[in-house]
Amino acid sequence: MATSPITLGSSSIDVASIVSNLVANKRAATDKALADQATANTTQVSAIGNFTSSLTSLQAAIKALTDGSAFTTQKTSIGDSTIIGATADADAQPNTYNIVVGQLASVQKTTSSGFTDATSAAGTGTLTISIGDKSMSLNVASGSNSLQNIRDAINKSSDNPGVTASIITGTDGAHLVLTSTSTGAANAFTVTTSGGDGNLSKLNFDPTTDTATTKAQDATFTIDGTPATSTTNSVAGAIDGVTLSLSKIGSSSLTIANDPTAVSTALQSLVTSYNSFVSTYQTLTKYDSTNNQVGALIGDATVTSLKSQVSSLLGSQFSGNSSGPTSLSNLGVSFQVDGTLKFDSTKLTAALASNPKETQNLLSSANGIAPKLDAMITSWTSSSGILTQRTANLNQKAKDIAQQQSDYEVTIQDYTTRLTTQYTALDTMMTKLSSTSSFLQQQFDSLTASKS
Repeated sequence: MATSPITLGSSSIDVASIVSNLVANKRAATDKALADQATANTTQVSAIGNFTSSLTSLQAAIKALTDGSAFTTQKTSIGDSTIIGATADADAQPNTYNIVVGQLASVQKTTSSGFTDATSAAGTGTLTISIGDKSMSLNVASGSNSLQNIRDAINKSSDNPGVTASIITGTDGAHLVLTSTSTGAANAFTVTTSGGDGNLSKLNFDPTTDTATTKAQDATFTIDGTPATSTTNSVAGAIDGVTLSLSKIGSSSLTIANDPTAVSTALQSLVTSYNSFVSTYQTLTKYDSTNNQVGALIGDATVTSLKSQVSSLLGSQFSGNSSGPTSLSNLGVSFQVDGTLKFDSTKLTAALASNPKETQNLLSSANGIAPKLDAMITSWTSSSGILTQRTANLNQKAKDIAQQQSDYEVTIQDYTTRLTTQYTALDTMMTKLSSTSSFLQQQFDSLTASKS
């Protein structure tokens, strides 16, 4: 009777596929959990960064109120702008002046006697040009002594005391024109020649005795009758905080006044930046059930507290004024239903006109709204501030998650190695069993054949 064959299975197992599937199944949940943690943490870092950035933008927006520069910005009004111009800085005080310009500052310009032309020999000798205690001396030698040569030597000299040279050519020949580079009587120059053939004497000029094409002179003017001079037509220091530009002989009024538009611009900047801050906060903490959207910082007690402190300060009453405005609402800044601010500059203009000092106290004094807000934001965003520490903690958490992922990779690698070893051993055993099965089958087949 024939026997049934013994089958013990395949002699080869797909170890790689089995191990890969087992490893994938084991790590799926942990990988997802760690990846979700990393993503959530990155989102938190970005959200805190956006919140911090909106605060620092608000801080920058109120700088002109914090340092009070909005209240020291002056504007100038000129009676006749063809005669004078003026700019005022923070040191200028409101006032009106009458400016009379008697003489403008000018450079000295001299024109020499005529020479044959610009390229012919003009003479030889030593040419000296002096301004005050500065001077240069040029050796004008035969072969390089044309007016062109002399012009170029003057302009290129490292000892040039402050003179430029050019050439004009008229019906009577070529002339060397010398011009001082700076205005003012102190910049008048002298030209002397010596030695050589004596022909360079046409270039000699003494400002005390000779007539210049243009005379070097200082500007002269009066301020409310007080005489003053300047070596230039740009005059700083004659009036505190004011720079005058003298343009023409004549008289003109100059009025300096506080510029209310600077305060209005600064307050509008506060409102715009605060509204942007509120928008950022609302986005980061929103809950939209319709679209199933949740802000990255929803329910975050820290950012909610900081936002609340900013809003409370801007809506607070100021106790530093016994009269005049005591809150931003008195200056036209009011809260809207949606939590943003709206600015009506009409109220600010009225407050600046009737109570300028009190308005400045409310906004920019040491205990004013802007300096307080600036100090609050600095305390939160400084190196030891709560937002900086919050970011540092989140960054450390990111490193911890990355380390967990790295450590888990080691664990998975050990697991992979263990499985590979086990299933390789099983494969080896199955191969041996397969060989034994074949041998036994042959023996049974032989016994059956011998009995037959």
